[in-house]
Amino acid sequence: MQQGLMDRMLNSIERVGNRLPDPVTLFIILIAILLLTSAAAAFFGLSAQNPMTGQTITAVNLLSGDQIRRLLVEMPQIFASFPPLATVLLAMLGVGIAERSGLIGTALSTFVRRIPASFLTPALLFAGIMSSLAADAGYVILIPLGGLLFLSAGRNPIVGIAATFAAVSAGFSANLLLTPMDALMSGITQDVAQIITPGYTVSIAANYYLMAALVVVFVAVGTAVTHFIIEPRFGHYTPPEGVTHVEQADQENSPRGLRWAAWTGLVFLIIVAALTIPNNAVLRAEDGSLEPFFKSLVSILFFGFLSTGLAYGIGVGTIRNDRDAVAMAGKSMSDMGLYIVLAFIAAHFIALFNWSNLGALLSISAASGLQTIGLTGVALAICLILLVGFINLFIGSASAKWALLAPTFVPMMILLGYSPELTQAIYRIGDAYSNIITPLMPYFPMVLVFTQRYAPNIGIGGVVAMMIPYSIAFGVASTAMLMLWMVLDIPLGPDVLMYVH
Repeated sequence: MQQGLMDRMLNSIERVGNRLPDPVTLFIILIAILLLTSAAAAFFGLSAQNPMTGQTITAVNLLSGDQIRRLLVEMPQIFASFPPLATVLLAMLGVGIAERSGLIGTALSTFVRRIPASFLTPALLFAGIMSSLAADAGYVILIPLGGLLFLSAGRNPIVGIAATFAAVSAGFSANLLLTPMDALMSGITQDVAQIITPGYTVSIAANYYLMAALVVVFVAVGTAVTHFIIEPRFGHYTPPEGVTHVEQADQENSPRGLRWAAWTGLVFLIIVAALTIPNNAVLRAEDGSLEPFFKSLVSILFFGFLSTGLAYGIGVGTIRNDRDAVAMAGKSMSDMGLYIVLAFIAAHFIALFNWSNLGALLSISAASGLQTIGLTGVALAICLILLVGFINLFIGSASAKWALLAPTFVPMMILLGYSPELTQAIYRIGDAYSNIITPLMPYFPMVLVFTQRYAPNIGIGGVVAMMIPYSIAFGVASTAMLMLWMVLDIPLGPDVLMYVH
């Protein structure tokens, strides 16, 4: 009965969502609404004080002459500088060669034959969660591979995309290792904490114990949601007539192609290691850190897929000359045409939303309103998580939101007796679970395009509907885990206390 209720709810959401206009048209409508809203907000003089800088933030009228001129002048730059655009196209260029040469299809089929079927979903979820080590690379690389992996296993590729998308997003609040996000969050938290407590330091491992524990929770919960809700809902996948999603070479030549690709991959890894490991290596910063390496991961993945894909194609005969390779690259880019159109309009909506200051005003007002309620303990933590999740529907950048919310949240919690590290943990949990259900998330258009490769008629409503169970389950599970941590007063990280004394 409960399963039927869930199906009816998700089907209703999907029907309503899919009745909306084409995603491109929908973003155009949203831009029109945003323009009018900004004009009204500016007319009524809406403003708020940034708690970090003390400066007054006012609503900006996007229909003013200055803003129209700014839009027309900066339009090419807005499109070209849209963060996911170059990343997605570069990565998919390499992945396209590897896919069309047959390497990905053969490698995934080999992998599926060797891994127990019951381990496939948790293994994919674990890889997605851990991908936050490479910042946004998981969105670009793992999500399409998740679909292909499920397809190779005879399962619905849309389910593979959904599970991977959920895991990659969850990974920004869970990992077995410290990530760039830990450094970013702790830096902001420390700066704000020192306003109330001069000299206070926040370790990069401030939330490590909780984040590591959440990996196990997310893998278990994500596996359950995939098997018991998402997979039964989508059922067996039948590809459109005449369409083959996974390229595979003939079985006779596949072993040779895999050997060639393996040796090429080994040489490539040796080159990357030589550029990274030595103290004065090319991919090390002057202070010895690996920041250049992490920033180069998308480029490294591009060359890795490109080189092994070419080696495999030459080995099995799917690439006989340079024209074959160039043709494969061209076809992989042609598949991204819809994404480029979506990225163009989404980039301008996000830019205009940021120019209007409406997101900042919403965040500051919501945080200030919560401060006046007077809640404490678990109830306060839950309210903060829900508030951050709601704001996350409008502002995608984790660092931008934390820069706005931390000056209110951290001092408020310190005065109530809670440590800055706990406040940061509350924020990170609230920031993660709603990423996958907002079309304003920068990588959402890319996920929609990948899903439409297998279900051309699916729209924004369909993608949101398939991600809602993950969002609810991850939100409830991570909140419950934090409540357990608070009730039992478990350290959040090495030498990190839950409360200030």
